[in-house]
Amino acid sequence: MKSAYELAMERLQKESPVRALSAEQKTALAEVDTLFRAKLAERELFLKEKIAKAHAAGQIGEALELEKELQYESRRIQEECESKKNRIREGRA
Repeated sequence: MKSAYELAMERLQKESPVRALSAEQKTALAEVDTLFRAKLAERELFLKEKIAKAHAAGQIGEALELEKELQYESRRIQEECESKKNRIREGRA
């Protein structure tokens, strides 16, 4: 007897089968990951430095705005990365 999990996985497999990725796609996905990790690290470094300076200067309001910007930028870069990776997976890169 199969568990509910196994039945759900079979149903999911029938609805949207997993496609095997080519070596080129895997390479492209790895390159995208590397590129976007670098973009994110660069942005985090820049904004965290500005946040630290704002805190040191006692500008709490500005520091909070910069933290919000950091969260927004992080989310935006991650979404952009996932979008690019999905295009590669679909063969539209």
